[in-house]
Amino acid sequence: MRSPLNTSVPTRLANGKNTTAEKLLVAASELMIERASIEVSLSDIAQKSGVNAALVKYHFGNKDGLLLALLARDAATEMSQLEYLIGQPITPTAKLRLHIGGIIRAYHQFPYMNRLIHYLLHESSAEAADEVSQFFVAPLLNFHRRLLAEGVKAGEFRDIDPVLFYTSLIGACDHLFFGRHAMSRATGVGPVTDEVCRDYIKHMEALIFGGMLNGRMASSE
Repeated sequence: MRSPLNTSVPTRLANGKNTTAEKLLVAASELMIERASIEVSLSDIAQKSGVNAALVKYHFGNKDGLLLALLARDAATEMSQLEYLIGQPITPTAKLRLHIGGIIRAYHQFPYMNRLIHYLLHESSAEAADEVSQFFVAPLLNFHRRLLAEGVKAGEFRDIDPVLFYTSLIGACDHLFFGRHAMSRATGVGPVTDEVCRDYIKHMEALIFGGMLNGRMASSE
């Protein structure tokens, strides 16, 4: 039987950057980046962090609890930036351009993020899936609703369904990383480098703006 998830971890860690729990999260993050995989053992994480593996249960309940806390930590900064962006005195089009680049760069900075999201939403517990939905999916979808409404009101965007927009943008960003291995086997493409990331941002900007800006804004772009 699984140990229960410690869903209070993300809140506690916010004010404790030098805690034992934070050391475990840093070690897990570094190992996943080094190995390009979320398949890392608790013993490997403990060894990397210099912390006793038994303390994982104390701080996180089990390994899935640690993975959930890691995703919550990485997502927290991105979610806070959404509120900052929506309040900026710039056009909705400019906000959307910054958002597209920010989302793709976040996936690039934390290359394990998309795999964690898939695992915790579909292969872990219902409790973990609910937590991910609350601190990642819901805030991002709410941001899209607000930004799209602002763009329509300003006369810059066509009327776009927020759920379809979320699916298009996040799905496209996610697949660049999640589907990269399949594309590599099929076509021989290499890893997602900084150059690939920059090119994809330009591609997504052109694709999205070409489909959702009204005639006046499209011609001015």
